Amino acid sequence: MAFAATAALLFPMQAGAISFIRDAEIEATITGYVTPIFEVAGLDPSAVHVYIINDDSINAFVAGGMNVFIYTGLLMRAEHPGQLIGVVAHETGHIAGGHLARREEALRQATIEAMVACILGVGAAAASGNAGAAAGCALGQHIGEQFLLAFTRGQEASADQAGLKFLDETHQSARGLMEFLTILWRKESVLLGQQDPYTRTHPLTQARIDYVTEHVAHSPYSDVPDKPEFVAQFKRMRAKLIGYLQPTARVLQQYPESDKSLEARYARAIAYCCAEKRIADKLLQAAALIDGLIREHPDDPYFQELKGESLFQNGQVRPSLPFYEAAVKSVPDSPLLRFELARAEIETEDPVLAKKATAELQEVIRQEPQNGDAWHQLSISYGRDGQLAMAALALAEEAASHSSSRAARKACKDQAGRAMKGLPVGSPAYLRAQDLETTCDRNDNSD
Repeated sequence: MAFAATAALLFPMQAGAISFIRDAEIEATITGYVTPIFEVAGLDPSAVHVYIINDDSINAFVAGGMNVFIYTGLLMRAEHPGQLIGVVAHETGHIAGGHLARREEALRQATIEAMVACILGVGAAAASGNAGAAAGCALGQHIGEQFLLAFTRGQEASADQAGLKFLDETHQSARGLMEFLTILWRKESVLLGQQDPYTRTHPLTQARIDYVTEHVAHSPYSDVPDKPEFVAQFKRMRAKLIGYLQPTARVLQQYPESDKSLEARYARAIAYCCAEKRIADKLLQAAALIDGLIREHPDDPYFQELKGESLFQNGQVRPSLPFYEAAVKSVPDSPLLRFELARAEIETEDPVLAKKATAELQEVIRQEPQNGDAWHQLSISYGRDGQLAMAALALAEEAASHSSSRAARKACKDQAGRAMKGLPVGSPAYLRAQDLETTCDRNDNSD
C-alpha cells in the first residue's frame, strides 16, 4: 500500500508507542503552507521536515530544530487551510523566539533523532509485503507527552505575537488562528484528562484569545481569503486521510456516491482499493474512479501514484511501474515517490530493474540519510546485483539509523566488518564501513 511506504499505513495506536504516517502529497501540501511562514521568520525552508502523527487528538508541535509534527486529528478537524496555517505560524513563533533552544535539554536531541529515524522507517512493513502491519514506533516513555514542549503562558503570548506578524508579512488572514484558539477555549471546561494535548502543552488564556481577536479586527489582511490552490490541496489532503484512516462506511457518509467532486471521488477510490479494507466487489469501481481522475488530470503525480499502488497491492507489480515512473517524473525531488518506484522494481525480481532500484534508493538516502527502510531495500537491490559487500554496508547503515538499541549497534558492527572484507581497502565505501564499525563500537562500549 502506497500510503505506507511513501504514502500511509493503516495501523493501530500501540501502548507506549507513537504511530506515524508518511505521504508524499500531504507532506508536500503542508510544506507549501509553511514555507512562506519560515521565510519571513528568517528560517531556512529547505531545512523544514514535516511529520504526521496518526492520532485523533488535535495537536501540533515543533521540536529538534525544523521538525514540524502535526496530528491527523488536527488535519481532519480543521475546516480550512487558514486554521492549519495559523497554528504553524504560532509554532514558528516558538522557534523564532528561541523557546525550543531553552527547552531542548528537557526534550533531549537524541529522542528527536530516534523519533525521526523511526518515522523514516515506517515503510518497512509495506515494503516487505505486510500491508496493514503495525508501524508504531516503540519509543515508549521517551516520547511521552511529558517530553513535548510545555510552554509558559508568556512564551505562548510571545509566539502568538510573532505568528501574527508572520501572517501579516505573508498577507494571510489570522482568522484561522483565532478560530482555532476559540475552538480549544470552548474545550477548557472539559476535564483535564480529556483535553486535547495542545491545550496541555500550549496553555490557553482569555488574554491570548482577546489579543488575537483584536489583531484580526485591525489587520488589513483579515478578510483575505485562503489561496484557491491551498483550498484545493486542503480538500484533497483531508479526503485522502479520511479515505485511508476511516471505515469505508464512514467514508461514504462524508463522501457519498452522489458527490462527484474531485476530493469525494479521491476518498472513495482510496477506501475501495487500498489498505486492509479492500473490498473485492469495489475494486473495479475503484479502478474506474482512479482512471477517471487520471483522464481529467493526466499530469497529476499523486493520481498516478494511487494507480500504481492499486496495481501493486493487487499483485500486478510490473504493470504498476509506468504509473510510479510517471509520478517520479513529475516530482523528481520526492524521496517517497522514488522509494515506491524502487520497491516495485525490486519486487519484480528482475536484475535489470534491481540496478534501476539501486539508483533510485541512492537518491532517497541522499535526501534522507536516516531512512533505515531505504537502506534495507538498497541492501536487497545490491544483493540481487551480486554486490554483496555493498549490501552488507547498506545493512550496517540501516542498523546505524537505529543505533539507540544495543542489538542495532551489534548488527551495525557485524555488517560493517563483513562489508570491509569485500571492499577495496581505502575506497570510499571501505572507509565508510570502517567509520560505522568504529562509531557503533564506541557507542556500544559507552553504555
